[in-house]
Amino acid sequence: MTEVLQSSLPFAPWADALTRRLPGILPLDMADWLQVDDAYAGQMALRDSLIAEREAAVVGQVSLATQAIEELYDFVLARLPAGFARAQGAVTRPDGVTLALDPSRPLQTLGRLVQEDLCLMQEDGAGQHQLSAAVLCFPAGWTLAEKLGRPLMRMHSPVAAYTEDLGRRVQRLMDAVRVETPLWRANAHHSRAALFNPLREDAPKDTVAQGAMPYIRSERQCLIRLPVSRAVLFSIHTYVVRLEDLSAEQTAALEAHPIHRAL
Repeated sequence: MTEVLQSSLPFAPWADALTRRLPGILPLDMADWLQVDDAYAGQMALRDSLIAEREAAVVGQVSLATQAIEELYDFVLARLPAGFARAQGAVTRPDGVTLALDPSRPLQTLGRLVQEDLCLMQEDGAGQHQLSAAVLCFPAGWTLAEKLGRPLMRMHSPVAAYTEDLGRRVQRLMDAVRVETPLWRANAHHSRAALFNPLREDAPKDTVAQGAMPYIRSERQCLIRLPVSRAVLFSIHTYVVRLEDLSAEQTAALEAHPIHRAL
């Protein structure tokens, strides 16, 4: 893979009893939502190229999402963390790249500003949330086109661990997300895949027990209710670190609480 790696993993979900089991939800401090880490420049260069060259693969929406996307655009721009400089219709990123703000292309613009992938979940009128829009540059083994417009249970097919009971619990969680109480969780698995790793549902998954998987891939996933549209924003900050860059405590916890091997 083309290596775009963090030098350390700030949070190891397997090392905390609160996050070791699904869904492992914790309260989110919005001041800590959008993060800039030491892989920012490398990840953003990749995001720039994906949005320029493979836009249809990484950006999508259904008609339901139009107003929520407009709200998301303003919501993110108002919360850019330290290191961003905004002036005269442009933003200079922490890596020194200046990007013109284009509200006519909100998802593309946001996707080139922040490391987080941004997915909008909205009620489908049948009691479920569906994926209504996304800028998704770093999918971990799934394809945006297959999931867009699908309800949660269908989105997670064919994940064996995502049972109907778990699906109902996740749907209740989505229903319960309030504007004033954003949430976050994290996952992790052994990997040898690239950051941009779209796989179709019928594609064979790289889950072999043997063979080198030198990386830990972890997603910091946040759930935020947008106040006007009431859409749930699902943001994903992706970390990929070498096994040897885990802390001693994280390594010891990994031996005690193994995680799965997959793309």
